[in-house]
Amino acid sequence: MDHLPPEALSQVAAYFQALAEPTRLQILNLMRTQERSVGELAELTGFSIANVSRHLSFMAQHGLVARESRGNSAIYRIADPAIYELCDLVCGSIARKHERAAAAASPFIRTIAAAGAAPRAAAKPVAKPARKRSARV
Repeated sequence: MDHLPPEALSQVAAYFQALAEPTRLQILNLMRTQERSVGELAELTGFSIANVSRHLSFMAQHGLVARESRGNSAIYRIADPAIYELCDLVCGSIARKHERAAAAASPFIRTIAAAGAAPRAAAKPVAKPARKRSARV
């Protein structure tokens, strides 16, 4: 990125923007091993065909997926498999971050357990005594 002009940086930012949506990441993950139709992706994700189609169109505009018409179906495939290298790199970084956080918390948890501090039991709801009704005359 050292020598990229602002226009190129804008394209890089748009590329990352296309990845900045969990639904799109889920769709890309489902396309990792094979091309898929819009209807198939909708069924696998549980989203509407219109929603999946909108995300696929956005990703096609940014060069992540390619579209091919086959009869009445639109079939999508990954346009650049390098997308998975990028996603794996980011996922690995996030996993390492969580592992470090868990390791940092681990001594604290062991210290509490060694001190004999038992986890608190869930508080039981206290039943209210029944109200006595007064007789009205």
